[in-house]
Amino acid sequence: MRITGGRARGINLKVPAGDSVRPSTDRMREAVFSSLGPRIEGAKFVDLFAGSGGYGLEALSRGAASGTFVEKNSKIAAILRDNLKNVLHSAGADARSFSVVTTDAFKYTSVEAVNTVFADPPYSLYPSALNSILGQAANLLQGNPESRLILELPAGISLDEIRNWQCQKRLGKGGRNDPSVAILSPISY
Repeated sequence: MRITGGRARGINLKVPAGDSVRPSTDRMREAVFSSLGPRIEGAKFVDLFAGSGGYGLEALSRGAASGTFVEKNSKIAAILRDNLKNVLHSAGADARSFSVVTTDAFKYTSVEAVNTVFADPPYSLYPSALNSILGQAANLLQGNPESRLILELPAGISLDEIRNWQCQKRLGKGGRNDPSVAILSPISY
């Protein structure tokens, strides 16, 4: 796994051994960030269920202003901290603007306003925790219709049941065997 664009392009990321982390593919991240385009420049993000940090580190490399990586497993968080250090160095970014928090993604609260949430939860949480994931993202984005949730979904999950969110784009086939990513914005009332 590597950073696919921006100032740290080509930097390899460490991934924990075993199946405790299912990193997003380079191809999927490239598609996501191509779709987000200049929106990521200056973004303030939270990367929920961060794992090795693929989405958030890609955002950092591409010019995000600040970010918090939320990972509850302390061993995985240690690997993420190493990845963050390497990408910060290569991107020449301010280390004070990025942090790793070791806590449950559903319990995390942000002290700063964010405009982007990346969520790549374990597929075992679907479909039962989908509404909880969406609720947590809505809390972090504070209902700002200009903000975005980038949500990786396992194969076969339909967006038909999602309420209070508008799908801006769905990347990947999302069919029977293929995961996909939905780029969602909150619907304001």
